[in-house]
Amino acid sequence: MSASPEAPGVVVEEVRERLAGSPGELTPHRVAQALRETGRPVGDAMVLAVHEALRRDVVGAGPLEPLLRTPGVTDVLVNGAEAVYLDRGDGLERSAVTFPDESAVRRLAQRLAGLGGRRLDDAAPYADLRLADGTRFHAVLAPVARPGTVISLRVPRGGGYTLDELVAIGMVPQTLGLLLDRILLRRLAFLISGGTGSGKTTLLAALLGRAPSHERLVVVEDASELRPEHPHVVALEGRPANVEGAGAIEVRTLVRQALRMRPDRLVVGEVRGGEVVELLAALNTGHEGGCGTLHANSALDVPARVEALALAAGLGREAAHSQLASAVDVVVHLARGPDGVRRLAQIAVPARTSSGLVEMEMAVEVPAGPDAPIEEGPALGRLVDRLGGLR
Repeated sequence: MSASPEAPGVVVEEVRERLAGSPGELTPHRVAQALRETGRPVGDAMVLAVHEALRRDVVGAGPLEPLLRTPGVTDVLVNGAEAVYLDRGDGLERSAVTFPDESAVRRLAQRLAGLGGRRLDDAAPYADLRLADGTRFHAVLAPVARPGTVISLRVPRGGGYTLDELVAIGMVPQTLGLLLDRILLRRLAFLISGGTGSGKTTLLAALLGRAPSHERLVVVEDASELRPEHPHVVALEGRPANVEGAGAIEVRTLVRQALRMRPDRLVVGEVRGGEVVELLAALNTGHEGGCGTLHANSALDVPARVEALALAAGLGREAAHSQLASAVDVVVHLARGPDGVRRLAQIAVPARTSSGLVEMEMAVEVPAGPDAPIEEGPALGRLVDRLGGLR
């Protein structure tokens, strides 16, 4: 935890050890008594500083709590005891927060994992879960991780962004905002691709918020992050196995359940496994307007990514490409620029080649940089035709 002049780490640790020897509620009175026993000064400022430091260590995210409450923060990353970073949308920046030692980081990671009902110890040195407030938590204990225990926290944005706000902050060019709006309202099936932290979920939530209010959105996710501002959203969330290795619910299973729930739009928050087979099948059997996100390096790499996921799930290469060609109308790709800012980078359309496989053809490309001109690609005309004319 951060060590302040009033409550240096050594004082906090001494008080913690004395309090641990006599269980009871953490109160300023008990802290003052422990300070007296250590021979430390017992001024009001010292008592309150030590009490607050200990309270943060057993409630919420401990010393990370102020960072998680920082306006605009999307990620808080802990790389061992000495390095804590945060991202406020402009790339990673190092914070002033540190921990006294590796054991403090490990305690915090284990406590947060415990809040989510997960085991985190030397036998199970990593955990991935969603905390009660919606924060996505991931941790890997040392020595598996270096330079020490690593914690990654993905912070949900209260209320989410609207498409207009994404245009205002420069993530989406205004003309392409209109294009995305038309893609949604024309009920084209689309995938949003990009790397980790590129803004896929943010953009998908903003677009779903513009879906007509009478539509029923059924959202399936491995860990609940997608929370569109829409009056009719039903969410299904996967569940990992418990400590005994039982009770897991796969996203693939939930996609099949979602199809029986009369969705107007089937949404898979992140396609990263066998659920790609069920999603493509659904989009090929009358479920218009379906969508999801997918990790990929570019829009052009999406067919290879879909193929790999489908093959692992037992669907052959030719069948996977055939399903993709008829299921997905558009791929929207997001990327971080050299300045660390997330931006819409590409919009592409799938096309079947003479070999029967699918390749993506570029419709629109936005070079890196806030003022870079939008480049039209050879597939823009086909996309406009699918939209019923927009130029």
